[in-house]
Amino acid sequence: MTKKQIFYIGIFASITILSSGFKPFHSELFPWFHVFEKEEMFYNVPTETELDQTFFDIPFTGKTFIGFRQSLAVRESQGKYSKVNTLGYLGKYQFGSETLRILGIRDTLTFLRSRKLQEKAFLANLSRNKWELRDEIIKYSGKIVNGIEITESGILAAAHLGGPGSVKRFLKTNGRRKCKDGYGTSVRDYLADFAGYDTSVIEPSEKAKARHY
Repeated sequence: MTKKQIFYIGIFASITILSSGFKPFHSELFPWFHVFEKEEMFYNVPTETELDQTFFDIPFTGKTFIGFRQSLAVRESQGKYSKVNTLGYLGKYQFGSETLRILGIRDTLTFLRSRKLQEKAFLANLSRNKWELRDEIIKYSGKIVNGIEITESGILAAAHLGGPGSVKRFLKTNGRRKCKDGYGTSVRDYLADFAGYDTSVIEPSEKAKARHY
């Protein structure tokens, strides 16, 4: 074999090796890549493009508190800070004006424009609800009510939807009082859908406020 032949064979072999690295990726060849219902993912925050979608079928950050906050925000508003729904609820977490006043917020325009204030309001409201429902959290956590395992995170999510009173009525009546919001979403739905998240970082506080500086 001549040097010229060896040279061309070497070039052909190099091209073959390099081209093999650019074959189309087929996700079906990797079953571990897919995320199925109830499966956990950790620390994969949605992009702005994803937040413009109207439905999400994956938990972005598993059962962490960040996962709880993000999943609830997506459920409430598709994660949009500027959203105002047809019933007048505001922001990423869809607060009513009365709840905002309790949290110390009276300027709804400033609230809509401030992402930081909306996050503070969310945390303050969780603290208030955890204080208000502290006895129910202790009494019912781990129990089955109307086919649902009750957890702290489910209670807090349901209270965000319908207020602490509606959660108390649901639990006290063993699920016979099915309180719903203006769009037909029930306390029962949130108790089930947001069960099992880690919300231990929330400190109960009777008078928590969202301060805007």
